[in-house]
Amino acid sequence: MVEDRPWLNRLTHLVLILGVLIVAFPVYVALIASTHPATAFSTGVIPLWPGDQMWENYSLMMGSGLSTAGAPPLAGMILNSLIMALVIATGKIAISVTSAFAIVYFRFRFRQLAFWAIFVTLMLPVEVRIVPTFKVVADLGMLNSYAGLTVPLIASATATFLFRQVFLTIPDELTEAARIDGAGPMKFFRDILLPLSQTNIAALFVILFIYGWNQYLWPLLITTDASYYTVVASIKRLAQAVDSVPQWNLVMAAVILAMLPPVLVVVGMQRLFVKGLVETEK
Repeated sequence: MVEDRPWLNRLTHLVLILGVLIVAFPVYVALIASTHPATAFSTGVIPLWPGDQMWENYSLMMGSGLSTAGAPPLAGMILNSLIMALVIATGKIAISVTSAFAIVYFRFRFRQLAFWAIFVTLMLPVEVRIVPTFKVVADLGMLNSYAGLTVPLIASATATFLFRQVFLTIPDELTEAARIDGAGPMKFFRDILLPLSQTNIAALFVILFIYGWNQYLWPLLITTDASYYTVVASIKRLAQAVDSVPQWNLVMAAVILAMLPPVLVVVGMQRLFVKGLVETEK
């Protein structure tokens, strides 16, 4: 039984509020900085109250970009990041759910070996295999392309493991009933497994979308054509302007714009996301 202690409730709420303030303060500083002119930062002090240049800064970054830093307009880079994140999230889920289905419901030689071979790749992040991956992508002519941005990141051992655990919780009686009714493997997968996994798919989609959106090293490495730049990788280009002082108001405007799409995805899918994380019974 959980005891109702008013002082403990107040303490927990105080801790939560303090945590929110700590997390939200840098976002607030970035938002305020994006509303000021570049001269406001000449003293080295970041203002903490809104300025009057918000529309000018955001319209400049979305419309023409910052040519002195090698950054094209953010509208195109946001579109590239959106395509990259959607393809990675969708591809990871499609590959993972089908591979988990094969591992759990099909009996074939070396089935467990296949699963553990997939699981072991968790120990090899992109940064570890970056050189051979780049060599393969370059040899296939996929530099400066959407395929090069997405295909090397599209497999996911984590998602395969999570879907495997979900499928193992589905009662065997349901599988037997489907078999008695004449449902083949793909019909069972399409009409039973996928509907039962909707909340888990939604939760994974949010996580994988943010993973794809926040990619920095890989897009920075394989893109030299400005038409394929992603917004997160280009923030560094904005902050390292050649032969000039970084325009921090425009950098912070780019940061806020880069943050909006994943925030909208999390807010829009919040109910399914939470349900998919806490749901334990089918």
